[in-house]
This record gives sequence, C-alpha cells and structure tokens, in this order.
Amino acid sequence: MTRSVALFLIGLFFGGGAGFLLAASYGITLDGHEHGDPAQHMSGSEHGGVDRHHADPLVLPDDGTAPTLAIDLVSDQAGGWNLHIRTTGFTFAPEHAGGSPVPGEGHAHVYANGEKLGRIYGTWSHLGALPPGKVTVTVTLNTNDHRPIVIDGAPLEASLTIRN
Repeated sequence: MTRSVALFLIGLFFGGGAGFLLAASYGITLDGHEHGDPAQHMSGSEHGGVDRHHADPLVLPDDGTAPTLAIDLVSDQAGGWNLHIRTTGFTFAPEHAGGSPVPGEGHAHVYANGEKLGRIYGTWSHLGALPPGKVTVTVTLNTNDHRPIVIDGAPLEASLTIRN
C-alpha cells in the first residue's frame, strides 16, 4: 500500500508540473484568462491607439475629480529600469485585485512596445531588461476587476519612450 501511495504522489507531482508547463506554453495564466495571442487583446481603438484590454472600460467624466497619471523611468545602476507611477485621486489596492470595482482604486498594467509586462500594485516597480533600441513604456490604470479606466473618451495611460 505504501508503494502505491508513493507512486500516486510522484504521478501527481510530475503530472501537475507537466500541466503547468503545457498551460504556460499556450499562454494560459492563473488570472483566469488566456494571454497566448496578443493580437486577440490588441485591436485598434477609436483613439488611434491600441486597445490592450479585455473588458468594457470604466468611463469617468473629466470633471476635475477623475484620477490622473504620470510616469518616470530611471535607469537602475544594477540593470533594468525603475518605474515611478505618480497618480492623484487613485489608490493602489492589491488586496482587492480581482474584486468588485471601487471608484478611485485598483492597479496598473505596464507595457513595453505594446507587449504587456505585468501588473503593478504600488508607485514604484523595477522593470528588468527591456528590448534594445527605442522602447515605449506605457502604464494604464485599471479597476480592481481589471477594466481600463477611460476619462472623457480617452484611456487613462501615460507613456515614455527611451533609448535602451
């Protein structure tokens, strides 16, 4: 009986690992949706930019109460770049990620040349090595449920272009 349990556990371990590798190779992540084909999430938007999002946006009026966003990139002497996100009217809320939207809180998504690097849950983040040459880093503010925030018809995003 002990040998059967050991073989079962070994099978679970290797089978689970193979499952994760297979899922990752197809771009499937544990955040509930698939990221394998960026083209599925990058259709043209009415603003001439790129729509990088999966859901209907949270549209806010430009009435002076809407959040603002600005970014800075600082070269890190140890390698990569340090990203500083400056907002007003917005609070990073990692404890509510994936939950219901709450006005004025959520997280950021960061992109390099249109390719999503990940989520950010605070005002500072380290970006590892970026592609060589001209790189445009874009940050968007998103609700807890990952919807992009749009103010008066324009996505709430900030971009900087660097030469790496």
